[in-house]
Amino acid sequence: MFEKILIANRGEIALRIIRTCREMGIQTVAVFSTADADSLHVRFADEAVCIGPAPSSDSYLNIPRLMAACEITNADAIHPGYGFLAENADFAEICGEYGIKFIGPTPEHIKRMGDKITAKATMIAASVPVVPGSDGLLTDVEEGKRIADKIGYPVILKATAGGGGKGMREVWQEEDFENQWNMARNEAMASFGNDGMYIEKFVEEPRHIEFQIAGDQFGNVCHLSERECSIQRRHQKLVEESPSPFMTDELREEMGQAAILAGKAINYEGVGTVEFLVDKHRNFYFMEMNTRIQVEHPVTEEVIDHDLIKEQIKIAAGIPISGENYLPKVHAIECRINAEDVYKGFRPSPGTITSLHTAKGHGVRVDTHVYAGYSISPYYDSLIAKLICRARTREECITKMERALEEFIVEGVKTTIPFHKKLMKDEKFRSGDFHTGFLNDFDMGESEK
Repeated sequence: MFEKILIANRGEIALRIIRTCREMGIQTVAVFSTADADSLHVRFADEAVCIGPAPSSDSYLNIPRLMAACEITNADAIHPGYGFLAENADFAEICGEYGIKFIGPTPEHIKRMGDKITAKATMIAASVPVVPGSDGLLTDVEEGKRIADKIGYPVILKATAGGGGKGMREVWQEEDFENQWNMARNEAMASFGNDGMYIEKFVEEPRHIEFQIAGDQFGNVCHLSERECSIQRRHQKLVEESPSPFMTDELREEMGQAAILAGKAINYEGVGTVEFLVDKHRNFYFMEMNTRIQVEHPVTEEVIDHDLIKEQIKIAAGIPISGENYLPKVHAIECRINAEDVYKGFRPSPGTITSLHTAKGHGVRVDTHVYAGYSISPYYDSLIAKLICRARTREECITKMERALEEFIVEGVKTTIPFHKKLMKDEKFRSGDFHTGFLNDFDMGESEK
């Protein structure tokens, strides 16, 4: 087992990793930018190293400074968390060259699943269902139009190096194709330095359902059940839950086995997530694989009573998994509390939190790194807390979440709490009648006084 782990991240996920390491008897090293000098992950780690100024490119994305921090603290492993360098194959490779264990998959796994064209080809070879579309990158706009005519409109253009909804455009008719093609390519180049595009059939009224998987160094792969992630805005998830209200026992078995096939196809090592689109007829298609811990991992932890960060560390240390597939025992819902003004298009709301009271009680969990007096920087993601509720049934879980949201008070900045309160009362959400386009017609109404 590792003696000291450097956490190449910040915020709530850095704190989350520190807690598990402490329970496992592993020392921790926090890294921080000058903007994060007063953050809790700096306070609670055994050691802390400043790695640069506030901009991510000068700190959390600066590989030489991270490796230097490893060297001066004698860390023997790095946990990347999510975001930043968590899915950077070059970073994982450099860690290996310096004799530092990267707690995650191999560089080859990251490369194969990070490029969506390669990932799709791998899934086809493994007999995992995929959405009809191009076999590889499109050579030009005319080829895209020909494929769109063949598979039928609507279609969706996607950047091969995409993520977070960038470089994606829906096309509903041929006359709009070229304009959407140009916009998608320009956005992809600006965001990723890669304007490679591919095309897929647009799945109408899709649900975004993902399966958590774990694979060890001995070829064993299992799944840890599903998460429903269809409540999202511009492809950014806002609410996740498990089990999915759309799921049946038969569908769970089929999707779970497909997720395992996906992991075994690349001899996956680590904790990862296989994401699917599921249409209204319960046909499912591979979308992508995330080779890291997810923001929403607490949902799975709550429904199967399993520490996924601990599982990551054990796998990286060469400990085999049980190989058992897990099924949800209870229901859990996670609401992402972001520093955003929901009455102004979810505009970021940086500033200082003047007062904070987090929800408590049986079946209520809060993962956060903020406190009264904490300054939310405009340099980083707006996530400030994750509120997770657990109960025996979905109905009870929603009721518990309503109570917890009323009790969760943040003053000094705007947050997404008003949105979550309204969502929990929405009849369609409560009945499970929603898909990824649900929020397109969701009316927040007027601001609370």
